[in-house]
Amino acid sequence: MNPILVTGTAGFIGYHVAERLLARGERVLGLDNLSDYYDVTLKQARLTRLQMHASYRHVSADLADRDAIDAVFAIHKPPAVVHLAAQAGVRYAATNPHIYVSSNITGFLHVLEGCRHHGVKHLVYASTSSVYGGNTTMPFSEHQATAHPLTLYAATKKSNEMMAHSYAHLFGLPCTGLRFFTVYGPWGRPDMALFLFTKAILAGEPLKVFNHGHHKRSFTYVDDIVEGIVRSLDRPPQPNPQWNAATPDPATSSAPYRLFNIGSTSTVQLLRYIEVLEQCLGRKATLELLPLQAGDVPDTEADCHDLALATGYEPQITVEQGIPRFVDWYRGYYGVGA
Repeated sequence: MNPILVTGTAGFIGYHVAERLLARGERVLGLDNLSDYYDVTLKQARLTRLQMHASYRHVSADLADRDAIDAVFAIHKPPAVVHLAAQAGVRYAATNPHIYVSSNITGFLHVLEGCRHHGVKHLVYASTSSVYGGNTTMPFSEHQATAHPLTLYAATKKSNEMMAHSYAHLFGLPCTGLRFFTVYGPWGRPDMALFLFTKAILAGEPLKVFNHGHHKRSFTYVDDIVEGIVRSLDRPPQPNPQWNAATPDPATSSAPYRLFNIGSTSTVQLLRYIEVLEQCLGRKATLELLPLQAGDVPDTEADCHDLALATGYEPQITVEQGIPRFVDWYRGYYGVGA
């Protein structure tokens, strides 16, 4: 049984996906370059846990290294790929744009080429709710146009969707793109709000709260995201026989290609998110209320109707349930008492 390739397994979501696949008896080949975008020690800790599984094997490689990625496909011949590795972070792109193109576009091309030439039956890849950019119609639907990304990160992910469609059309490669909505949970990224807020509150430092805390987000617990990824992986897309080139639907195609939103189907205001965190920590936060940042959108709300129809996806975990789980992990991992 050839292993499923999961890229980004030292990362937040990739780690959880690998754990889930291993738990159901799959062999997993993980790939990560352990970039120093954030704390490498945290990445190594995730990887150490995965390497405790006999069915996990790891390859250290950079997506931008064409020869290395081609060798991974040629040697291991994965039947399916879950591509989660990318240069993340909306704001980091403003000061480090080149790495986004190298990792998210050139790297994605190398993954597509590997899939094309080595018999991969299904590519599931991470996109983002950020592709909705300047759209204001809520909830965001995959059937809306996404022609106005507001950040380079979003633009690279929109590019991934278009590149995947071209490979689905030209080479019959089944591709499923998943637009993630604000993922949080144990083993999360230190540059994300929940991690930053927890660290600041415990240190007695003020929280930088943009848009005066009035953001609304489809905050999505990582286990719900993983459930949707695995359900999607098990269901390669088919061409849509009703697709009409005169009125093209962005979410489907005459090729084996689908785009899905994946996230919580209810929104929570950022101030409420902070309030739940305060309750979990037993401490009040000092808020430094700031205006909306360039590239940020005030609200996101996920319409996941299509994913539910296709896979039975139904997110389960509310922020009132998920945030305490993150806090318990954070206290345990960093040895921080009450």
